[in-house]
Amino acid sequence: MLSFIDTIVIPLLNTLYGAVGYLGVAVAMAIESAMIPLPSELILPYAGFLVSDPSKLEPLTHGPWSFWVVVVIATIGNTIGSLIGYAIGAYGGRPFLSRWGRYLLIREDELDAADRFFARYGAATAFVSRLLPVVRTFISFPAGVARMPLPTFIAYSAAGAFLWSTGLVFAGTQLGSHWQDIRHTLQPFDTVMVVAVVAIAALFVWWRLGRPGWRRTS
Repeated sequence: MLSFIDTIVIPLLNTLYGAVGYLGVAVAMAIESAMIPLPSELILPYAGFLVSDPSKLEPLTHGPWSFWVVVVIATIGNTIGSLIGYAIGAYGGRPFLSRWGRYLLIREDELDAADRFFARYGAATAFVSRLLPVVRTFISFPAGVARMPLPTFIAYSAAGAFLWSTGLVFAGTQLGSHWQDIRHTLQPFDTVMVVAVVAIAALFVWWRLGRPGWRRTS
């Protein structure tokens, strides 16, 4: 992971921010939220570092980097990326799962249950997930599959993204040139979440395969 950060992510951020400034922040955050794991724990603190140094000029405005402009631009980019993930889920996910889901141990009635879940709890899910590493990158897909109402999805996703962006940009301004420490601090949480997801998936498969008659209803 560290070699990926050093050889790919940091040079990419340097190029984006050096060439198109605020627009680079928006592009990077859109990528991160469109189910491509470009860590916002690096995107935003680096922008915060640029905010903290008045000698660093934003190339589009030719002025110092602005904290609140970065936060707003990051939120917009993140929301655009979320809509891409949502669209993939809404227009490709459900037919795919309806056709092939039984081979993944997913049944049609469970897809219906997911629809009902997002209809009832979707707003809270879309908001809270934006404050969680790793999960925030992929949550748009199941929201799209469940056809969560689009205006609600946008509102709550943007609210969560705004808080996440504000926190990480602020942390970057405080850490200055040590902005990469934020990613190193949060990285153990990535591992915990991945392990938890794998464990839950394994338990689900074990339960499903051991459930009498599940194949007859698939």
